[in-house]
Amino acid sequence: MPAERPTQATDAWDGDDAPAAPSRRVARYAVPAAVAGVAALTIGLVPALASSGSPNLPDITAEQLIAKMADSDTQRLSGTVKISTDLGLPALPGAASGGAFGGGGPAHEGGDGSGGDEGGSAADPQAKLMELASGTHTLRVAADGPEKQRVSIVGDAAEYSLIHNGDDVWGYDSGSDSAYHATAPEHAAEDGGPKGPADITPQEFAEQALKAVGDSTAVTVDGTAKVAGRDAYQLVIEPKAQESTVGSVRIAVDADNGVPLKFTLTPKSGGAAAIDAGFTSVDFGEPDPELFEFTPPKGTDVTEQQDLPEKGLDKKAEGKLPVPGGADGLSGLKVIGEDWTSVAELKASGGAKGPGGEAGLPAEAEQLLDSLGDKVSGDFGTGRVFSTRLVNVLLTDDGAVYAGAVDKGALIKAADQAK
Repeated sequence: MPAERPTQATDAWDGDDAPAAPSRRVARYAVPAAVAGVAALTIGLVPALASSGSPNLPDITAEQLIAKMADSDTQRLSGTVKISTDLGLPALPGAASGGAFGGGGPAHEGGDGSGGDEGGSAADPQAKLMELASGTHTLRVAADGPEKQRVSIVGDAAEYSLIHNGDDVWGYDSGSDSAYHATAPEHAAEDGGPKGPADITPQEFAEQALKAVGDSTAVTVDGTAKVAGRDAYQLVIEPKAQESTVGSVRIAVDADNGVPLKFTLTPKSGGAAAIDAGFTSVDFGEPDPELFEFTPPKGTDVTEQQDLPEKGLDKKAEGKLPVPGGADGLSGLKVIGEDWTSVAELKASGGAKGPGGEAGLPAEAEQLLDSLGDKVSGDFGTGRVFSTRLVNVLLTDDGAVYAGAVDKGALIKAADQAK
């Protein structure tokens, strides 16, 4: 039997004869929160994740490795995940320092568990997603099948935990001694996209990236790594489209069970990773059943989901979102393009105006927007482009919004196409 040797770029797959997209089986071990939420991303207490040597593993092609991920039936795990996000966004007040575990927002300052929003809750998982939008955080995760998951955001002085057990979802913020309770919606794990802090794991990120794999993507296996004490192959995904702001995605895949252990997304502009999420420790045995049990401590301020006011999405408005100066907000999410060059479009409704419209912002706000965004024009009219290291957003003067991991030119083209 020939000796095993390190895998070094054993296969380059450019998307021709691409295999079918991975099944939702990948999501089953993605520690889904199974609660309604708003999509978003990410004080580490453990050492930074690092590869310690390149283990000798049998050669594998990119297509075989993707198939291995899709065929994985791992549903039990526990461990620690470290996630760092650097999108180049301005620092959010209270988002990375102070507070119970780095939040420092109104929920902690006020001490009323309101989460800063009137009638809200500091334990609402939607609010916690915003706190994970930048900086470095440590999560403790556990999953035992599709009906039991837990994620805890670890902080210096307190901890936030989100527990899903059967029909019940609990969020508990020890800093404000407040809890959030909801009934898990049916098929929540199949809806796609992050719903709460539990979904921002290497597995969930990897699944979203693999959805874009096709003719527009070059995929290779680039060696091996040691991640959280596990042997792993390194899958590299690189968009071919010049308009994409994504440089590459690197996914460390467990050589034994196909579980993504680490996800790193680097912008085309270079520099530090925009998103880096990986296990620092992981165990695929059965987690302690008590991890999924929760009873609010005596005196805890408990908020039921049905008692919260509608935020962000108004059910009656069927998807309308508020915009600056807008009368009725935005409605009708539409995707223009595909794969890495897709752009999300939200149209203004009810006479809503953007910053430059008649119903726009005050002059002082206009000046601030001018300093933050670039004025652009096209067949669509005029507007401003606001840029980060990864995501760019075009806000037109008539109130429409175009956003995507694409360059400014691609946003203008999408807006012209939608005109």
